[in-house]
Amino acid sequence: MKPTVHDIAAHAGVSLATVDRVLNRRAGVRAETRERVEGAISELGYVRDLAAANLAKGRVYPLVFILPSNDNSFMRTLRREVEGARARSGQERTTISIVEVPPFDPQAIAAALDAVLADGPAGVALVAVDAPEVRVAIDNLVQAGIPVVTLVSDLPGSRRHHYAGIDNMAAGRTAGSLLGRFLAGRPATVAVIAGSMLVRDHRERFEGFRAVMAAEFPQVSLLPVLEGRDDPGLVEQIVTDLFAAQPDLAGLYSLGAGNRGLVRALEAAHLPVRPAVIAHELTETTRAALLSGRIDAVLNQDAGHEVRSAIRLLKAKADGLPVLSAQERIRLDIFLRDNLP
Repeated sequence: MKPTVHDIAAHAGVSLATVDRVLNRRAGVRAETRERVEGAISELGYVRDLAAANLAKGRVYPLVFILPSNDNSFMRTLRREVEGARARSGQERTTISIVEVPPFDPQAIAAALDAVLADGPAGVALVAVDAPEVRVAIDNLVQAGIPVVTLVSDLPGSRRHHYAGIDNMAAGRTAGSLLGRFLAGRPATVAVIAGSMLVRDHRERFEGFRAVMAAEFPQVSLLPVLEGRDDPGLVEQIVTDLFAAQPDLAGLYSLGAGNRGLVRALEAAHLPVRPAVIAHELTETTRAALLSGRIDAVLNQDAGHEVRSAIRLLKAKADGLPVLSAQERIRLDIFLRDNLP
């Protein structure tokens, strides 16, 4: 049987109240008594269950999610998942606040993080932008003892504690392998539409995609990356202009969001041969485009799993508990028209 606080009290010859004061590092215990209690804890091998202790005390975890205010389907889905978690706050002993910032704006993210620091929450989750000011703001939170989890897009150069998202390098490599096979080994020109190369997830997807293309499909020529800022209207204009300039375009990898604009451009295009298209995130728009044949494959991450993972990670860190890595691994799903759920 695991030793209990009753065992510690009996072993040290003190009251339960004294044991509680020592465990919670409160004042009012003489040095020799504290040493006797700590000795009993060590001899008995007592390990405190912080999660159970916090449950017994009714501890509530105030958490903050900093999200970009993009008008794209994936970010709207991500926000809905956070709002769903907020609706379940009573059962999960959390209070969740959502702070919206302009997309791809490092100054706005850093300012939001600085503002959160003054409130002292139990944890912060954010969609990171790879910029020095964001890194500094994250490090300041961690220095103050506030756990930080990056969500969807990572910032490993910072002191953030964990990342809740897919392996974006592997996602890009997967897109490269698929598109290369769709092109059947023929010489071809391929375009890449990103949201912004400021965010690590988009940059890693492109790096993985480019590496596979160079190694396995050298006959494919990549055009310079186009940035649509995950804005459907801007993506529609970029793709329309792209088709006008490259009517023989054979393939297109949309590694960011804004796919409503991509699909509108595909529907309006009059090309001699439809390009093979790979996009990210299974939404109503991309599902319909898969069924119609305008998109050939969709790589998907589970936004709900990412939000739930971020909450578990932040609560575990606040309690000083280990993380179950297998539970927090976010998988990459590959959807074709034939295996839609």
